[in-house]
Amino acid sequence: MKILVTGATGTVGREIVQQLAEGGHHVRALSRNPGRAKLPAGVEAVAGDLTAPETFAAALSGVEALHLINFGGDDCAPLQTGEQIVALARQAGVRRITVLLGGSPTPLDAAVAAGGIDGTFLQPVEFMANHLEWAASIRSEGVVREPFCDRLSAVVHEADIAAVAVAALTQEGHAGKTYTLTGPEVLSVRQKIEALAAAAGREIRLVELTEQQARERWAAAGFPPEAIEFFVEIYGNTPEIGYTVDPTVERVTGRPARTFAQWAREHAAAFAA
Repeated sequence: MKILVTGATGTVGREIVQQLAEGGHHVRALSRNPGRAKLPAGVEAVAGDLTAPETFAAALSGVEALHLINFGGDDCAPLQTGEQIVALARQAGVRRITVLLGGSPTPLDAAVAAGGIDGTFLQPVEFMANHLEWAASIRSEGVVREPFCDRLSAVVHEADIAAVAVAALTQEGHAGKTYTLTGPEVLSVRQKIEALAAAAGREIRLVELTEQQARERWAAAGFPPEAIEFFVEIYGNTPEIGYTVDPTVERVTGRPARTFAQWAREHAAAFAA
């Protein structure tokens, strides 16, 4: 089966590419810089940009399934070319599409839903991989600085997101579904740090930031005001979907979702002194 994966060098995209390749599928991986993609052996790297669908129209030739992300460019702005992408996919004979959803609806989501191709939407909660953002301060100081430290999250392993995507791309029975994807447990910031400390074999201190300190840090990092307001809302008032365990990963893949402790062990070297 020939499958095109967009966002192939991203956190989830790389996992999808790896799992499809291991499953024996012919994988095309779309990247704006394919020469730097560093993809698994046998994967066909192709150039293209989701904000300019004509740049990858030829890469859809012979493709039966397509994985899409709903943003384009380095600024992660919502993709505005959904109708063109779906039209090209339909012309090429694509039979299945998966879409990795973001925080709010985009034109791509609507285009896939109305496009006449079997579509599956993947809505993960917080990625476990996001915690690599703590690695530098843990390595250098043994410290994590975060606001809203009592917030809860059913954080999900990126490999589990990919496994559900692979199932939807390669199997029947997923058309029209929107899958909420979580891990198997609900954790606080403190519990995550305990798991990282156990995996890395070192003490890690937590320094809780005030909301104002967090706002100043995000502003200094270059985030625009609307992004900062989103962070304050999502971390300070996490919606119920973000801290409620959903069994979809196990139901779709046939095995339990990976725990944060497992993710921590897999990435222990990133947090070592």
